[in-house]
Amino acid sequence: MDKPAPEPSNQQASANNGSGQPDRAAESSMDTELGRLIVEQKLATSEEVQQCRDLLNQTGPDASQKTLAAVLVDHGVVTQGQIDRAVKTLEESRSQQIPGYKLLKKLGSGAMASVFLARQMSLDRLVAVKVLPRRLSESADYVQRFIMEGKAAAKLNHPNIVQAIDVGEAGGYHYFVMEYVQGRTLHDDLSKGPVYSEAQALDVIIQIARALEHAHEQGLIHRDVKPKNIMLTEDGMAKLADMGLARAVSDVEAAEAEAGRAFGTPYYISPEQIRGEVDIDFRADIYSLGATLYHLVTGRVPFEGPTPAAVMHKHLKEPLTPPDHINTNLSAGIGEVVEVMMAKPRNHRYASTSDLLLDLEAIAKGEPPLQARKQIDAKVLTGLALGEQSRDLSVELPEPQPAGNWAVYAVLLAVGLAVSVILNIVLLIAMARS
Repeated sequence: MDKPAPEPSNQQASANNGSGQPDRAAESSMDTELGRLIVEQKLATSEEVQQCRDLLNQTGPDASQKTLAAVLVDHGVVTQGQIDRAVKTLEESRSQQIPGYKLLKKLGSGAMASVFLARQMSLDRLVAVKVLPRRLSESADYVQRFIMEGKAAAKLNHPNIVQAIDVGEAGGYHYFVMEYVQGRTLHDDLSKGPVYSEAQALDVIIQIARALEHAHEQGLIHRDVKPKNIMLTEDGMAKLADMGLARAVSDVEAAEAEAGRAFGTPYYISPEQIRGEVDIDFRADIYSLGATLYHLVTGRVPFEGPTPAAVMHKHLKEPLTPPDHINTNLSAGIGEVVEVMMAKPRNHRYASTSDLLLDLEAIAKGEPPLQARKQIDAKVLTGLALGEQSRDLSVELPEPQPAGNWAVYAVLLAVGLAVSVILNIVLLIAMARS
């Protein structure tokens, strides 16, 4: 996964003018507001703050790298803890100032952003507003990714995708306004313990497959399908959220810039994303959706390990235990579908999201997954052909082998001959019928 850049300490946080150098005008504005707040909270007198401001304005070799917060702490006027709390209060109050929206309450927050419930004043409706923290708003890379999320979501118009409404910047904060979904995430359900029934899981996964089909038709891949990014409304509608890693399949420049870097979430990431391949396509989303379906019907992720690296290694190398071997109440059909969705070579997965939908809808009706069986049959025939070719070559060009291995090779030769006999019988029967 692409790790966030190290966060600067609060006293070192500064505005950035896009060139990597501090933007003194924005920094001065922040210092002014911070000084006012410290006086209002009676952490220092106005005279003490002014003295530190005067020291800040003195010329010196490192004066341009200092902030008022740093000077206040260096001279013992306030503690670092007091500065941290004051900056947090200041940032929260600043994030409330988004033109056209009245922020009502915080819905949640993470390392990348905070999400608020807000009212869009012009249309008098509730919306969700994602706000990028100031420390990340100063990073051109994070801002670009944030804006790309909004633009990617804006290209999509589907009932099973959280709708984008607006994206912008105010007071040094970047924000993204989207449809407010009142409900919960699949992750919330899974964290409480109960396993989804096959019918319940298929209902959700079919809806998200339809969302992905729409995105893929628009040339977009999500790249981070997982339970946390699937919302469930109170009436059971599933909605795909968070286009933060979405990318156009045709965006060669972005693909090349990300080459060799694993974007995604370890428990649900596809093998080709782990390898950092350039030409990621819709089949990565199918793999992640398969891992999500697996989790829903078994109550556990497909692969577990002590570290993210260990989990990702298993995605690359370890055979998948079929879900119907873990939950014996599942149909064989759902096991076949998951096997094809999570095939390690992507050319063994579904040829399109539409084919996947055909199978999901078929097993929901109690019918066999014909598209999956075509893929499995093709895989078996390919394996037999390669095995036959390998056997022929081994007969023509025998290699000296250690004496202890003769028994093993005898068994392999017998199996190869048996397969050859069976294939000949099948061909004779077919010829007789014709």
